[in-house]
Amino acid sequence: MNRKELVDQIAEKADINKKEADAALKAIIDGITTTLADGDDVTLVGFGTFKITHRAAREGRNPKTGEVIQISASKSPTFKAGKELKAQVNP
Repeated sequence: MNRKELVDQIAEKADINKKEADAALKAIIDGITTTLADGDDVTLVGFGTFKITHRAAREGRNPKTGEVIQISASKSPTFKAGKELKAQVNP
């Protein structure tokens, strides 16, 4: 499913027009993104939790040359599904 299909589905289920559904989806995505960027988790009970995981700096190898390279520390967004979502996906 892509963004357009999701907007169509939201519009149909919420009985709103597609423009309003797109605005709602954008607001949700912006809210989650801003909260994660601020270092906080986003928990939607029954659905799951979005959080930032920290990856430490480490050594790696360039696959073409085999040269050892330094990979810097980074942050990565992750999602852990909640019990209700898991139950819906695995009936």
